[in-house]
Amino acid sequence: MATETGAQREVAAETLSGNWRAGVVGGLAGGLVFGAVLSVMATAVIEVAIPSLYALAPPANGTLGWVVHMSHAAVLGVVFAAVVDVAGWGERSSATLAGAGLAYGVVLWVVLAVLVMPVWLDAVGSPANPPLPNVSYTSLLGHLAYGVVLGAVYAAARDL
Repeated sequence: MATETGAQREVAAETLSGNWRAGVVGGLAGGLVFGAVLSVMATAVIEVAIPSLYALAPPANGTLGWVVHMSHAAVLGVVFAAVVDVAGWGERSSATLAGAGLAYGVVLWVVLAVLVMPVWLDAVGSPANPPLPNVSYTSLLGHLAYGVVLGAVYAAARDL
């Protein structure tokens, strides 16, 4: 039987809450950059495809697209924080964490944008359903930007 003192629980909670908070902040910052890329280079994705995932479009609705996109960005930022924590990279340099974010962005692109999104949009009958696989270099650019910003901001926010 394991015993844990109140002080140990408090330290563990502080560490965990700092990591997830940094993940949310980094995810939102990366989401803003990625959303800007989509708004300029792939308007239909932010206005139709993303809200269609939850039957919120059509008609096109950029506001709901941004809300869904930023929600995803925050949640995926928390997942990044968990991955960094499990990998033991919490104290790595900002450059290393930005590089880890870049790699994370590639993984997100392959898994979520190239494979999952077209299947999901087909399942909900979206008119914005891309082909499977959905190899879009605009999407790759956005995911790379998301990852780098996420990693860099996570590094800056981890001690807040």
